[in-house]
Amino acid sequence: MTRLRLWLLAFGGAGLAALLVAGCLDLPHFGGRWHPYGERAVHASLDRHTANTIASVNFDQRAYDTLGEMSILFSAVLGCVVLLRQARGEHRARPEPADVARPVRRYALLVLPVALVTGLYVIAHGQLSPGGGFQGGVVAATALHLLYLGADYRALERVRPLGVFETTDALAVCSYVVLGVASLLAGTAFLANTLLPYGTFDTLSSGGSVPLLNAAVGMEVASAVVVLLAGFLDQAVEIEEEGS
Repeated sequence: MTRLRLWLLAFGGAGLAALLVAGCLDLPHFGGRWHPYGERAVHASLDRHTANTIASVNFDQRAYDTLGEMSILFSAVLGCVVLLRQARGEHRARPEPADVARPVRRYALLVLPVALVTGLYVIAHGQLSPGGGFQGGVVAATALHLLYLGADYRALERVRPLGVFETTDALAVCSYVVLGVASLLAGTAFLANTLLPYGTFDTLSSGGSVPLLNAAVGMEVASAVVVLLAGFLDQAVEIEEEGS
């Protein structure tokens, strides 16, 4: 069995190496000023009134790839929730109130709303400026956990109802897929940016369906990170073995 696994690994590795070499041989020369994909990506971004070209690539030109990345995160969080759930022989012990230094408490509580608004701002302006759903979602989820640093775990639990975040995570993934299906029903390709008018360039309503897909990713990433950290924090703070 071990020899068979090694042969499978060698066969798969050789195939992957061949594909990488073939891909690298066809790359444009390093340091060139012109790249065919770059020129086309910028043209498509401007044509569809999306100021941030990276957002145009992620949520318009290659929106299907982004669905794959989104699904990977969702599946990873789902796997962690299953693996880190309370098992037999374990019980929950209420954590003791934390003794936080006043400067740390004041700083965390002061920065929390600023960080949360910053995360939401990055999500909302993803089609206009650097950032977007992935980056803003992480910032927003991290902002909530400043309450854990500035107060204690009980305070974090009060503002972090896991059921709500788990539901939001699932709904965000579904909404992304629904937008793709709506494109099919409209007679175009899956996730094609043809459902909404492109709007005025460099405004929040520009980019067609890009802002909606970006918002769905932001909701999914923020909710997924909160649920993921909740699983690890539960293991570290609340869940204990029976008899301990």
